[in-house]
Amino acid sequence: MDIVPPKTVHTDHPVIDTDPHFFRVLRYARPSDYAVGAGTAAAGPILFLAMEKAHPSFLPRAAMAQSLRLVAAIGVAAGFLRYYKRSSLRFWGWAENEREVEMDMREMVQKVKNKEPLYGVSMLDAHMQGVAARNSRYSQTFFHVLPWFNFVNHNQHGVDTTKYFRAAEEELERERLARGE
Repeated sequence: MDIVPPKTVHTDHPVIDTDPHFFRVLRYARPSDYAVGAGTAAAGPILFLAMEKAHPSFLPRAAMAQSLRLVAAIGVAAGFLRYYKRSSLRFWGWAENEREVEMDMREMVQKVKNKEPLYGVSMLDAHMQGVAARNSRYSQTFFHVLPWFNFVNHNQHGVDTTKYFRAAEEELERERLARGE
């Protein structure tokens, strides 16, 4: 079985994960991501009402309410996608990610110390995990056409995982020395 490695993209910041799991992206989001997402979600209805005020459509009240609900739903979807993409950019190293690098190291070292799989347990065979990884890697760059998320646990994330094992060994050694063994 051949594993297709992810394309190496040279970035100004460290790459954490080229295909982060959906829930991991949500956990690592910053408050600024929430603010930008909320602003994006609110922009649709605000602009809709401003346009209605500038150039009234003279629609019945029920039609206006229905239109406003549709615009609000589209705004919420756009806000979520924008929030998700901002968080994803940090995983790829395309935006400043010092906080996320530290969170990743803590999370993965803890998993190594607990003898858990780094990226979770998958019910798919290795071939299907590879297919899933290739389909969702960097998929957020195409969100404007097709929102696609990674919901599959796999081990093809485009990073060298030995750093987690080395850090866990060092941490365990420090703990052992602190206990005086």
